[in-house]
Amino acid sequence: MTSPIAIERGGHRTWLKWHRGRRRAGDPAFTGARILEGMALGASVEVDLVIHADHGCAILHNLSLEQETTGTGLVRQTSAAQLRQLHLRGEDGAPLADRVMLLEDLCALLTAHPPREGALLQLDFKEDLAALDPATVAGFSANIGPLSRYMIVSGGDFDAISLLTQSTPMLKQGYDPCYGQSLARLQADGDHARFISEALDTAPEADFIYLHHEIVLEADRAGFDMIGAVHDAGRKVDAWTIKTVDSQSLPKVDRLLALKVDQITTDDPEGLAAALAS
Repeated sequence: MTSPIAIERGGHRTWLKWHRGRRRAGDPAFTGARILEGMALGASVEVDLVIHADHGCAILHNLSLEQETTGTGLVRQTSAAQLRQLHLRGEDGAPLADRVMLLEDLCALLTAHPPREGALLQLDFKEDLAALDPATVAGFSANIGPLSRYMIVSGGDFDAISLLTQSTPMLKQGYDPCYGQSLARLQADGDHARFISEALDTAPEADFIYLHHEIVLEADRAGFDMIGAVHDAGRKVDAWTIKTVDSQSLPKVDRLLALKVDQITTDDPEGLAAALAS
């Protein structure tokens, strides 16, 4: 079976990131078994973080519970104990046997089943600086500290990401400029060079710059190599998210590989690796 971890092309390796812990199309998001599987293989895996009522983080994407879990209401207003009683929902909305995990639950799993060297778990923080308080930051650092060499924290609010990174030695940092005022200016003026320059200036310590794949390809069509500009600054690029593997997405992936993107976020790493191999 083709490895669902990375693609080698033209002497360059591009990692296939398991978006929300998915290995293949149809996998539910954020299940402990799949996350552990990816980390054991040495894959790049992504999960999301939102803050709950007890000043900790839940492994969920949305700020409300209805779509992803069997609960209702806001994650922010739900206690850790209540969250642990909720079940995740699959892609079809049906409840799963898997329960909602908190950050400390995931860290306990990874401690019991150590990742393979080279594996990387992306913690994508879905909130902003205003959502963080000292207790939340302290808990975040305490939970991931022993595992931080396997982790990178990312998000669209650089101040929040910077605070979390500074709280934890060895934790890598990633920045996603594809939100807010920076994206609005790009949409208004099409100045791709300024967009990426501002991103690099905003996050001078970021190991990865996370870019929507369509922005990268649009810049390429306009004659500007956005990935090359990030590489020139000594950083790496993750292009997100290839949701399906089909005749429309594969030419886009081929072009991203030709541009030497460092990582592609996908909901179907296994299917994408197989399609590219064939």
